[in-house]
Amino acid sequence: MARIVEVKPVGGTRLGLRFADGVVGEVDLHRLVGKGVFAPMADPSRFAEVKIGEDGELRWDDTIDLCPDALYMEVTGKSMQEAFADTASKNADACH
Repeated sequence: MARIVEVKPVGGTRLGLRFADGVVGEVDLHRLVGKGVFAPMADPSRFAEVKIGEDGELRWDDTIDLCPDALYMEVTGKSMQEAFADTASKNADACH
């Protein structure tokens, strides 16, 4: 499982992320901001209130959170199988 350890707004609807394994990159949330529960994020000051939750997810208050695994795959461009192959093999080894 991916864990975000640092987040900072970098302009517009983009966030800079650093993950626990050292992966660094940016995500652009333009497809979400201003829609549905993300409507308040259209306000730049509200968007900038992003925090990291207890499980390494991105949070805005207690109303909005984003999955760190999905963000990790977006940053790396990897599929779930590629991004978490080590985790799957370690879990398989633990079962034997």
